[in-house]
Parts: sequence; C-alpha cells; structure tokens
Amino acid sequence: MKRFLGNGFLACLVCLVAVTGCGPKTTTATTDSTTAEATSSDPAGSDSAGSGTAEVSNMSGTIKINGSSTVAPISDAVREKFIKQYPNVTVNVDGAGTGNGFKDFQKKATDISDASRPIKPGELDACRENGVQFIEIPVAYDGLTIVVHPDNDWVKTMTIEQLKKIFVAGSEAKKWSDVDAAWPAEEINIFAPGTGSGTYDYFREVVADGEGESLRNDMNLNEDDNILVQGVAGNKYSIGFFGVAYYEESKDKLKAVEIVNPEDGTAYLPTTENIASNKYAPFSRPLFIYVSTASLPRAEVATFVDFYLENVSELCEKVGYVRLPEEIIAKGRENLDNEAIGTHFVDAEGNKRSGPLAANFKAENLTK
Repeated sequence: MKRFLGNGFLACLVCLVAVTGCGPKTTTATTDSTTAEATSSDPAGSDSAGSGTAEVSNMSGTIKINGSSTVAPISDAVREKFIKQYPNVTVNVDGAGTGNGFKDFQKKATDISDASRPIKPGELDACRENGVQFIEIPVAYDGLTIVVHPDNDWVKTMTIEQLKKIFVAGSEAKKWSDVDAAWPAEEINIFAPGTGSGTYDYFREVVADGEGESLRNDMNLNEDDNILVQGVAGNKYSIGFFGVAYYEESKDKLKAVEIVNPEDGTAYLPTTENIASNKYAPFSRPLFIYVSTASLPRAEVATFVDFYLENVSELCEKVGYVRLPEEIIAKGRENLDNEAIGTHFVDAEGNKRSGPLAANFKAENLTK
C-alpha cells in the first residue's frame, strides 16, 4: 500500500497506534485517538481481531462505492466494521448493478466499483478513454441461485436446457407444462435482476449462449433483489434468480433448485462446499471490487481497501457468500501493493477471457 499513501496519510503514520488487547495486532492511522468498545451484534460488529477494544481514529473523508447489488452486502458488512474504527469516514455503498456501477466508475464518480462479473471489453475501453485506471480484486465466490416457491412440489432439479426453455427469447415456455408435460399447466411468473445487473449478464451468458440468443423481454425485472425475493415468495408458480446471499436470507420462504452440472450430470444445490469446489456449475462465480488508482492516494480510500482485504473472507461468509482460497486473496493484495493495473479477463486483442478464476487471475494475463 505504501506507494498509494498521500502526504497527509504519511503524516498520520507518525502516530500509528496499535490495537490493544490480547488478540493479533491491528494498526490504526490516527492523529488523536480515543478508545471504544466493540459492542455491536450485527454481522460486521464481531471483532475478528479478538481484541474487544480498538483504537478509534479521527481520519475523515468520503468513499463512494456503486455497482453490483450482489456484492453490496459484502461491502456493507466491511463498511459497518470499518466505521467502528473510523467513525469520521463516510462510506456510501450503492447497489445499482454492475453495469451501472461501471458507468459511474468510468465517469470518475466513484472510488470503488462492485462487480458480480469481470469488467467487459467495452467497459475497459471506456475506462481507457476517460483516463481511469484500476486494480481488479476478487473478494468472494457466489452461487447464482435459481429459486421457486416452497410449495412448488414439481421442480427439484433443472438442467440448462430446461432453463433455456423458460428464460431464452424465442423458445419461451408460457406454462410449466411447456417445459415438462408432467408439470402443471399453469403460467410461469418470472423474476430476474435488471439489465444493468452483473447477475443478469452472467445468467444470460450461461443460459443464452447461442449466436443471437437473448433473454425474453417479458420478465419482471428489478435491480432490487429484495423485490425479486418477494415476487417469487408471493406466487406458487414463480421462478427467479439472484445471488446466494439473498436466498440464504430468505430460505424460509423460497426453495433453491438443484442445477445439473453439464460436466458430470449430477444435480447440486448452491451450498458453500459445492460453490467452492465448482460442483455447482455453471453458476459458481467470483465477485470483485475494482479500485480506482486515482482514489488510492487518499488516506481514507487506501485504508478502507486494506481493511476490506483484511476482513472480507470472514465477513463474506457472515452475509452468505463463500470465501476465496487464501492464495487468491494474497494475489489480490500483491496486485494492490504493486500497483498491478488492469484486468485479467480481457486479452491484449480486446477479447473476453472466460474460465475458472484461478486460471485467469495470473500476472501474465494482466491487460492494462
């Protein structure tokens, strides 16, 4: 992080104060600190350092984050824990969707862009044209979850081909019986994230992967995943999809569908084990933050991103996601420390790279 620290922050470093207590030490940049007890019971409130008592900094500033509504619960959990130590720093987390977040990021309106998919070639071009450089950091795994009403007693597993019948334009099934003759002759009500969502993009790429294919245009779209949860929970004949955290939050009123892995023909639920092992394929996916290098010289941003990487593995699990392998987190931190600018998911010719995170997130794949 040293290369990103501005003069103001360097001055603060003179007054670095270590966390007190018996747990591992955490350093806090402050010029005049007071001590506070960590007492919150919310997901971010537990003291991962185990100290129970931490120094409170009077560092101030504002950090703007927008993007994926899937990643937003993670960034919110990090924010809640961060502001306990840095109460004078305002962290705004908005979840307008990955695509909408990148639009703000390209206009230099945000410091960090949350993303439920890698940046696209066109979005990378727009960043270049606007002089926006960034560091790409994977933060967690998600299992995009297909859900139905809990009273739906005819669907337990689904194949990609069955999902195509429901979601792809031109082959739309109007009734459940259009998908499987043994299912009810009742109209299917479909709820999906808005077109500005990375979750929409990811689902479309998996399900509507043929030339000229797109998702049907008569779905109930909304950028607010809680609205999608209510939609599916409110009608026995509904189906929808969103990040696994929203399912975990509402599993008492939803049923997750087991998805047949095209590689081994076995159906899997989006459990932590199945997502981490990629058995829940093709809907296991990495989640990212993109950090503007123009913002990193600000002490509050540099400190927040460092804090994010320090705590994300613990906090992402508390909000329903799956932690990344330690080597991936370490590589993200190394990229931050070394100012490794660019993306690993677009090649030098401007083509999108796909495949497992570990195969792509390598130094030789970095494209500025």
